[in-house]
Amino acid sequence: MYDASKEFERFYKDYVVLSNDKQQNLREKKNLNVKRLEEGLKLYNEDKKTNYSIAEKRVQGSMAMSTVVQNDNNDYDIDVAIVFDKSNLGDLSPLQARRVVCKALEKKCGQFNTSPECKTNCVRVQYADGYHVDFAVYRRFREEGKTEYTYEHAGTEWKTRNPAAITKWFLDEVKSKGTGLRKVVRLSKMFCKSRAGWVNMPGGLIQSVICDEVFDSEHERIDEIFYNTMVAVKNRLEESTEVSNPVDTELSLLTAQNHYDKMDNWLLRLSSKIDSLNVLLDEKCTYKQALEAWNKFFNHDYWSDLSDKEKGMFEAASLKKSQYSDTEEFIEDMVPINDCYNVWVSCKVQANGIHQQPLYKFLEKFPRFHKLMPHGLTIDFEAETDVPYPYEVWWKVRNVGSIAEKKNQIRGQIEKKCGKSKREESEFGGPHFVECYIIKNGECVAMTMVNVPIGDQKLYI
Repeated sequence: MYDASKEFERFYKDYVVLSNDKQQNLREKKNLNVKRLEEGLKLYNEDKKTNYSIAEKRVQGSMAMSTVVQNDNNDYDIDVAIVFDKSNLGDLSPLQARRVVCKALEKKCGQFNTSPECKTNCVRVQYADGYHVDFAVYRRFREEGKTEYTYEHAGTEWKTRNPAAITKWFLDEVKSKGTGLRKVVRLSKMFCKSRAGWVNMPGGLIQSVICDEVFDSEHERIDEIFYNTMVAVKNRLEESTEVSNPVDTELSLLTAQNHYDKMDNWLLRLSSKIDSLNVLLDEKCTYKQALEAWNKFFNHDYWSDLSDKEKGMFEAASLKKSQYSDTEEFIEDMVPINDCYNVWVSCKVQANGIHQQPLYKFLEKFPRFHKLMPHGLTIDFEAETDVPYPYEVWWKVRNVGSIAEKKNQIRGQIEKKCGKSKREESEFGGPHFVECYIIKNGECVAMTMVNVPIGDQKLYI
């Protein structure tokens, strides 16, 4: 198969994976709406003389599985499970429980153009720019003689469902089969979103289940892995479009005719486009033909903008890359993500002759640095969190840019059990960033990112 892996990796990193800034934006929207719900529930209790209380919060869906992809329409689905104790809800029906959550949100979402909506399986908060937050409502209880909770989801009826089970299944599969599985799922989702006219395509969970079922574990290059997996997906769907719940194979994930229609659409559109990739298997396939083939498949400007001239650029970039170590690690490859709490990181700087002060005050005081941190500063990061103790604090420092690569100091390793404080030095320019993770009970329950833009100037006071 024609080797376009370098171009494919760039496509994946630059146009498929959600940027750090946008991931942070999703987290902030999630945190803000959870706070609205909690504050609104207090007001609801005061008005109705009730005492409803959230027992658990759990991130679900693509955020928890770390399979979110870029979307030009900002149609990002943020899924959060809200769990009550069954004794707290009393004899509320599923609809009544969802209405409590909806009414609580209404009390704090008055500025929205669209009021929170009580849907069949969740309560939705819709943003004008396309984002939406779905609160799935659950209740939990312990059966006699058992220590583990049983969870029930408030859909058309109270139905047994563990809000953490699907995420755990997927993370276990990634650990077993490698991070290529997560890449394939993201790329599959990009394909399903690649044409504006393609409506009624299957959601991320169904794509994850099928891609996992037929995942190509035989190859190492991501372009080969993805191609072979997509061929296998097409063959699988031709045999059957049925999809079983991976944590309860007696249950189908397709519960309505519309779901089966989406599977038919997936097969139809995959079949119509995968033949365009056949040229990649030809020994005489040229660079231009390979780019055209992937462009026909993904329908993305990235592929059409590439040219033969850029082939040399990729070869040079590959040689350059070999001169530094790609040491970046990703939290989703280490622990499950259940980002249900908050962590805030302050950034203070100091140097000889400069007392410690917040970074923003320093930059305001010295406008000649043009809002870029100069070299020669000591940077102290301090984390605060609302996660109940005990917990661990992990940190990640990532240096970006040509200077970091030349010095072979892109870093990006995740440092475990470091404590709430982290000290760094501003040594060279580039768009660096710091991430902080709070780990509790083997999960990442809070995370945040701080941009650290360092310029080319040295500190002279």
